Amino acid sequence: MDTEAFINEIADRLVAYINSKDKTERVNSSLSSRSLKRTLDVSMPIEGLGMEAALDDLDSYIEHSVKTHRAEFMNPLWGGLSLPALAGEMVAAATNNSMYTFELSPFATIIEHTILNRLCEIVGFPDGFGTMTTGGSNGNMIGMLCAREHAIPGSTKTGFDGSKMVVFVSDEAHYSVLMAANVIGIGHQNVIKVRCDEDGRMLPSSLQEEIDFARKEGFVPFCVVATSGTTVRGVFDPLSEIADIAHENNLWFHVDAAWGGACMFSPMHRGLMDGIEKADSLCWDAHKLMGLPLICSTFLVKRPEVLRTLCRHADVAHYLFHNETEDVDLGRYSLQCGRRNDALKLWLEWRVRGDAGWSAMVEQYMDYASHLEHLVNSNPALELMSTRMWTNVCFRYSPQNTDMDLNVLNVELRNRLIQEGMFMVSRSNIGDDVILRPVISNQNVTIQSIERFVESVLRLGDDIVRGLPSLG
Repeated sequence: MDTEAFINEIADRLVAYINSKDKTERVNSSLSSRSLKRTLDVSMPIEGLGMEAALDDLDSYIEHSVKTHRAEFMNPLWGGLSLPALAGEMVAAATNNSMYTFELSPFATIIEHTILNRLCEIVGFPDGFGTMTTGGSNGNMIGMLCAREHAIPGSTKTGFDGSKMVVFVSDEAHYSVLMAANVIGIGHQNVIKVRCDEDGRMLPSSLQEEIDFARKEGFVPFCVVATSGTTVRGVFDPLSEIADIAHENNLWFHVDAAWGGACMFSPMHRGLMDGIEKADSLCWDAHKLMGLPLICSTFLVKRPEVLRTLCRHADVAHYLFHNETEDVDLGRYSLQCGRRNDALKLWLEWRVRGDAGWSAMVEQYMDYASHLEHLVNSNPALELMSTRMWTNVCFRYSPQNTDMDLNVLNVELRNRLIQEGMFMVSRSNIGDDVILRPVISNQNVTIQSIERFVESVLRLGDDIVRGLPSLG
């Protein structure tokens, strides 16, 4: 099979997949992991099977993949499918440029510089810069490494004893802060959880208390991590107040805006992140609410020289980096060496939408989340479990005519949603309560699909209460 014929076959499959939006078809695979292993041939052959077999394998892959572009997919903090970004992803893979030097990736280097500088403008870092990363977890780790270098200049080179260094996070912060604590060398036990208010926002007064107590106990505070858009509730910590406390105590202030950063495009909702310009660094995932294909994530820092110091290891790579392009080579600001071009897809999407398009998208998603919240509040069998700030809608099925344990009931309800395969939403916890957590981050979601989802929840919940068996 020649190149053109093979690419045409791939294109036909992509078009069919993108257009497959039949609401009567499953969003997820009906097979368990055991059944998939038993049913599908995924072995590595001694002799190659040829290009025709590759097409058959792709057919199997598409058939058994979760259909993340579908309107019924509201499970994680990402979803949907953008044609400009898809084009960028395919061309980036085909051209296969690596992002460590201008010499090897000239146009993409200019594009990434442009994106990072524009994001810094939006955030309020006039002299800032950054890097594209593998996701918010990686961005939080880089932020904490910058905090370490700020607290102990030269520690990147000489090492340090992290047994007494402590970082402060919201009680509802993302688990990646624990990963970062492991990697940078302070350990999980030195991550101090700060109490939150009833809505899940970090309490500034509790932050100051924890800092004072840590110092009294002989620990060395060095960093505060706030969250703009928590994973479960979509809550935004009060950045301005937290920043003031962090800087009064000479602590690095990092913001995990992986999920909520897109609010800064919307004049109507930007106030959720008031005070972001006071941060020292932040991470922001374009592959979340902005709908770019995984992975597309940024780390931004107010003082680029701190990140440059952190990445000084690149200076020894005389076979890559040369003085003539020192001011543009992106590898001098990255912990990675070989790094794929994630900038192209974001650049293309941004060129198509413009700032105004991003703003309209954020506001539409917030309107849809408000509609879902209204449906929950207007039905006596449903209970909103947290104040809504972003596009997360946390609720549970809570009928008045049952003595069933509501946690058991909602676990079973979500299991039946997955078994039925018509909708995918996350199951989470708020305190001891099991909840359903649909999120609006998918450009294919509609008012009609939201209403059908609520109808499914009520139907399946009623079946459980009446003792009807699952169809799965």
